Order: sequence, then structure tokens, then C-alpha cells
Amino acid sequence: MSGPNHVTPGGPPVTTRLSETVTMIKLSVGPMDNNAYLLRGPGGSVLIDAANDADRLLELIGDQAPDTIVTTHRHQDHWQALSDVAEATRSQLICGRPDQDAIATGAWVEELTGVWDGDTVALGEESLTVIGLVGHTPGSIALAYRGPGGVDHLFTGDSLFPGGPGKTGSPADFASLMDDLETKIFGAYEDATEVHPGHGDDTTLGAERPQLGEWRARGW
Repeated sequence: MSGPNHVTPGGPPVTTRLSETVTMIKLSVGPMDNNAYLLRGPGGSVLIDAANDADRLLELIGDQAPDTIVTTHRHQDHWQALSDVAEATRSQLICGRPDQDAIATGAWVEELTGVWDGDTVALGEESLTVIGLVGHTPGSIALAYRGPGGVDHLFTGDSLFPGGPGKTGSPADFASLMDDLETKIFGAYEDATEVHPGHGDDTTLGAERPQLGEWRARGW
């Protein structure tokens, strides 16, 4: 059964109000059903993962070019449209610092700024907080939106999904990702926090928290 904010490949976007001031538009793009998120706040906007289908993303953006495009990690299915969208919008480009060179080289972009834990990305008059999550890739990041008086929202890329962490390539990478998730995500945000992943449907930390021990035990 599909949950709220469900989108389908090639289907229409879904718009959700995250707070009194910020709106999220979610769109599925490309053959791997990547989620792209356009956040519009007071006086500015941010696009998370220009993953594919540049023409559809530019149609979604319209005349209000995002101030910033954030790429959550280095895997190529998350930046296939980055060069084309960046050229059309002239937005600032941001990614996790350890993944910076890989994304810049693959996506053919030059002006790419690396960020990490504690950095912020402006969302008009508000902001998103950067959280580094090492394991799925060395420089994967999540973005946290803590709206005034509302539910917190986490944009986790491929580091956290409904039912488990993102894929890792070794036991050490898995342990690193689980440590970061438990400390920086589950240890820092409440159960009501909504998780918006890089593919598929949304979830909440409360729905996933009881499974942390099971994830550790199974090793994936």
C-alpha cells in the first residue's frame, strides 16, 4: 500500500506543506524511480537531487529558479540532470565534501561546494542543516528541516529508507552508516520526524526505530 507523498515514475508531482512557510514538491524521475524534492520557502528555494529528466525538473521549477541544488551523494543516478539543470538555472551547487570530486567529474560541473556536519543550506529566510552519513558513500549527506513549531523533516538520500539503511559495500561501511544513523539521526530527532528518502515512499523515525537492532543483526 502506498503511503502519503507517493509518486510514480513519469507521474505527476505531489505537493505537501511542511510548515506554515515551506512547501515540498516531490517528483519521481528517471528509470530508477529517483525522488527529486523542490523545497520552496520564504524568499527562496532548494532542489534536492537533480537526478534525471532535466526537462521535467525545469518544468517543475518554472520561472523561480532554486537558489541551491543539493546532491545527496556521488552515485550517478542522483545527478544525471545536474549539469543541464544547473546551466539553465545558474543555481549554487552543493554536495557532501568527501563526494565532491566524484560528483564534479561525473556530472561535468565546475562550481561545486562541499559541505558537512553542522553546515547549513539557506532556504530563503530559513535553512536546512547538513548531516554527514558515512557508509553508503564516503560523502553522503542528509538535510534536516526543523520548521518553526512543526514536525521535523529529514531528506536522507540513499542512507535511510523504510525498512533499513542504504546499501553498503563492506561490513565496515555498514557499521559506519549504522553508527551515524543511530547517533546523528535516531539519537537527535524525535519519532514524529518524517523521512523523505532518495527512492520510494516516506516514513517516520518512529516507524523505523524498533527495527534498529534487527538491522544490526542482519548486517544490511
